[in-house]
Amino acid sequence: MEVIGTSGYFLAACAYAVFILLLLAARNKTLAGGLVLLASLLMFSSSLSAALQPKQGFSLLIVMAIETVKLAVWSLLIICTQANITSLKALVTHPKVKQYLQIWSGLSVLCWGAALFIPDSVKLLFSLFLLLNLWLLVLLEQLYRNADVKVKWAIWSLVIALGMATVFDFVLFAQAAMVNQLDFSYWYARGFIVAIGMPLILISTRRIKDWSVDVFVSREMVFYSSMLLISGLYLLLLAIAGYVINYFGGAWGDIISVAFIILGGSVLAALLITERLRREVKVFITKHFFANKYDYRVEWFKSIEQLEIGKSDDYYHTATHIICSSLNIEQGALIKKMPSGQYQSIYQENLNLEQSDLNFLGTVDEFCQLHGWIIDIREFAMVEDSYPGLSVDAQLCGQKNIDIIIPIFMNKSVYGFFLLAMPAEQGLLNWEDRDLLFSISKQLSNYLSLNEANESLAESKQFDAFNRMSAFLVHDLKNIQAQLSLISSNAKRHRDNPAFVDDVFETIEAATGRLDKVLTQLRNKQVVESNKKSTDVQALIMAVVEQRNVQMPQVSAQLSLESNMVIDEETFSSVLNHLLQNAQEATNDNDWVKIIAEIKQDNLHIAIIDNGCGMSADFIANRLFKPFDTTKGNAGMGIGVYEAKQFIEGTGGTMQVTSSENEGSHFTIVIPNKAL
Repeated sequence: MEVIGTSGYFLAACAYAVFILLLLAARNKTLAGGLVLLASLLMFSSSLSAALQPKQGFSLLIVMAIETVKLAVWSLLIICTQANITSLKALVTHPKVKQYLQIWSGLSVLCWGAALFIPDSVKLLFSLFLLLNLWLLVLLEQLYRNADVKVKWAIWSLVIALGMATVFDFVLFAQAAMVNQLDFSYWYARGFIVAIGMPLILISTRRIKDWSVDVFVSREMVFYSSMLLISGLYLLLLAIAGYVINYFGGAWGDIISVAFIILGGSVLAALLITERLRREVKVFITKHFFANKYDYRVEWFKSIEQLEIGKSDDYYHTATHIICSSLNIEQGALIKKMPSGQYQSIYQENLNLEQSDLNFLGTVDEFCQLHGWIIDIREFAMVEDSYPGLSVDAQLCGQKNIDIIIPIFMNKSVYGFFLLAMPAEQGLLNWEDRDLLFSISKQLSNYLSLNEANESLAESKQFDAFNRMSAFLVHDLKNIQAQLSLISSNAKRHRDNPAFVDDVFETIEAATGRLDKVLTQLRNKQVVESNKKSTDVQALIMAVVEQRNVQMPQVSAQLSLESNMVIDEETFSSVLNHLLQNAQEATNDNDWVKIIAEIKQDNLHIAIIDNGCGMSADFIANRLFKPFDTTKGNAGMGIGVYEAKQFIEGTGGTMQVTSSENEGSHFTIVIPNKAL
């Protein structure tokens, strides 16, 4: 038992010696760093003294004296962490620190004085350790309970390490206080508890910023050291088991113990050469004891910057370039899954893949849809069963320089793949490479989805604009056709009337001008810009009224306009013509339609009133100004009132409508002076 106990303390001393070297190499000059270093030195001294004490024969009180100071230092560290004390001056003056040091020093002097100078008073020393350990437990509980989630993530391992050792010491000294002597079976086991706590303290030292250990240690060195430590612990357990078998085995004990150790060694060798175990240990060490290979914040901003400078009209190239630059490679391709189920190369960068080279992606698609993994073809070829259930011709992929397959997911379905060719000197992907590629592929999937949606939207807008332009052109043609139709219908009755002939030529001239405008719009694929000029609005309105009065009911005009106004004469005339036509069509031949125009406060006010069939409030709110919605069937386009409203509001004016069914309608138009 003594040998095992001293081995545990020696193991603890070695662990804390390494920890101290790391702390010294980090050169952490903060208060917390200094307290951690001091506590670690005391842990090392206490463990080494406890390991040497049985052979050297010095008093166990030396070990306990170091333990007294060690408990104080750990408690001060917890108080500093909880109270955010960052300087020595603040430490000395803080009320909680003063209170702890006063009570600790008073109890220590009292109990140690009694233990040293009063016979049979060692029980007071056990009580001192009982109280100090209890106090440290309370401080640990308060620290963890009051910490937020982020801080808890950083300190949980420290709390577990100190809490585990403190609870063990509390039980040890509670029993010692009751029977007035230490139970050495517990005392010898204590060294292993201290040793186990060191890696947990190291984890918190890495996570808490002010305790950071920035010294670089090779990952391979830590990996192989960890494998040796695992092997040593395993062999130690085998030795203990062999000793127990030998002790209780009688005459056959030696044979059984030797056979057991040989068998255990074989199991250890089998485990150590298993690639899966080695990978898992390496990933665990890298994740928990080293900073990340990639600074994800830097990588994130780098990819955003590349997205910003990328050409919006060639976003497939931008996405492929970003995924390649993340691993500093120069060959890659973006493959898209088509609706037909085929896979098409959208963009290739220094690769030469044919359509037939992509047929194997069908099985890869099914595998990625199920697992969502990034596939390293080199690992698939080298490590058996590394991708269970995947069937790929690795040799063919190697010939085509396809080394990495990264699935692109959109709406939880495979959108396509990035295919990358890795340099020969670059090793297999590790977990950090995969995490980086997965996060970038997620970002790029959103980027591709957004750009494709924008492209579809732009195309839809182009069709929409063309359709709207066509509708307006057809509307203009319909008005021209109506003018020519009126000439044709009145030609027989008025062909000998000189005034009618003059009107015919004037109408044909106007229709020719409007047809020229329509043809110009068709050639330019856009609506011709408005042509504003000084216009006699009163004369324009009278001309429109005369044009409308070729049909019933007649339109009466009440005009009070004396000045010219700057306006798009042709469009304004078309708007008034359409509104008056609508009023006439909604009114019986024996009823009336009026147009009233006047200047009020330098604004043009026009009212078009009829006593026709009228409109409901619902029709006015939901259908009147809605384009391509008509009540005239095939005879109308449904854009006349919409065009009128757009024109008037384009001048900064307003158009309001009031109407009642079977009572008539009232259109009120106001055009501000700035548009005149």
